[in-house]
Amino acid sequence: MAGITDQPFRRLCCQLGAGLAVSEMVSANPKVWNTEKSKKRMVHTSEAGIRSVQIAGSDPQELAFAAQVNVENGAQIIDINMGCPAKKVNKKLAGSALLKEPTLVEAIVKSVVDAVDVPVTLKIRTGWCENTRNGVEIAKIAQANGIQSLAVHGRTRNDFYKGEAEYQTIKAIKQAIDIPVVANGDITDAEKAKFVLDYTGADAVMIGRAAQGRPWIFREINHYLENGTHLPAPQMDEVRTILMEHVKELHRFYGDFMGLRIARKHVSWYMQSHDQEKTFRSRFNGLETTEEQLELLNQYFDNLT
Repeated sequence: MAGITDQPFRRLCCQLGAGLAVSEMVSANPKVWNTEKSKKRMVHTSEAGIRSVQIAGSDPQELAFAAQVNVENGAQIIDINMGCPAKKVNKKLAGSALLKEPTLVEAIVKSVVDAVDVPVTLKIRTGWCENTRNGVEIAKIAQANGIQSLAVHGRTRNDFYKGEAEYQTIKAIKQAIDIPVVANGDITDAEKAKFVLDYTGADAVMIGRAAQGRPWIFREINHYLENGTHLPAPQMDEVRTILMEHVKELHRFYGDFMGLRIARKHVSWYMQSHDQEKTFRSRFNGLETTEEQLELLNQYFDNLT
């Protein structure tokens, strides 16, 4: 979700019912912190709710230092990424590649936990591949070394995002440790969220791709879990308000040049169910000013009424 769960999107998700929104993955390598992208990811002021910052790397000392810097910048939780399957991350022995190195996992967790006075959490997958699905072993290491909560995506690294997530390993992890476990993977609606919670015994669910273009999924899940009934889909007027405010906030946060480019992918997700021929999205993606984007969006919704 790097490049997606920026501050504007996290704030919106929290407003619509997310209990905790974790930052985009921040590299632990100080050499890249001066890039514009990294600077944006290390801004922790004006956050909605608890400020949880995810760091990634493979060097225990670098990760510890990154944790300290982000806490100084306002992070209230440090989350260690050992779940990212991207090749450019894994070739540096970061992300889910660390699952192949339990001894290094232990060293990293110890180093980060000892370096900061805020809770440290961990995100993993079920293992590197089907033949080395060691999520339970990693979970026990995490708990023994001070991790406060563990999020588990129900795929191995080699699965990437293919096929269907499996929840048996998450269930086994939950049974093996006492700290909170958060289930993740293919949770696309309220009924699926309840099924995964009931099946795994997990303490919470984590939503990723299903929130793209549909940030109200969090309130839908909350309502279903509390009441057993489905919330009606948001009316078009509300979708318009949410989308317009999201795009304006992207323009403000990133500036005109990057803001309008980043807005394109978010608008595309919002419009998937309304613009199946992709006519609007094609036109929108060709615009070169923020003013044109807002004008075209207003025209689109005006024409629906």
